[in-house]
Amino acid sequence: MSWKKQFIDALHPSRAIEIEDERAYPRHSGDYRHAAVLVPITDRPDPGVILTRRPAWLRSHAGQVAFPGGKVDPEDESAIIAALREAEEEIALPRQHVEILGPADDYYSGSGYQITPVVGVVTPDLPLVPNPSEVEEWFEVPLEILFDRAKYARRQVEWQGQMREYYDMDWEGRRIWGVTAGIIANLSRRLLGER
Repeated sequence: MSWKKQFIDALHPSRAIEIEDERAYPRHSGDYRHAAVLVPITDRPDPGVILTRRPAWLRSHAGQVAFPGGKVDPEDESAIIAALREAEEEIALPRQHVEILGPADDYYSGSGYQITPVVGVVTPDLPLVPNPSEVEEWFEVPLEILFDRAKYARRQVEWQGQMREYYDMDWEGRRIWGVTAGIIANLSRRLLGER
């Protein structure tokens, strides 16, 4: 079975899993703001996933690794449209070079976001350009490494008086953790058919 077919099958609603997210650690009143991220997988024999690193000078999530994405604006028709728009704004990824495979399970962050990951296949080797106000750099991680949960450490930290668990991985000096790693873990579980 091709990796594309694996993702299409895994994203089917009948393959529901019990997702891991941060709802157990609320930091907000319970009203979630909707956001969407694109999980851009390069269409090559050994695919990779495009990730971004935020600038160190930002007030929130400075220097963190993330998928291209952001808030769903009122004029966005769907989470898919929002994810495509954000990828264009952040790394100049043209939406006509993205084949949407489908949305994955929403991830609820402790900072009050309901995040819809949208899995898409992108043309490889596009001349992507980071928007310096939002992205320090973009890079591609091999799919087989990124979705191998054995490569992640399971860590704990005390935050706002509660112990929190999260996934954490270093890839070529870049730390992949938090919401990004949580979304990857959920997608990995879907691919493996875990309940």
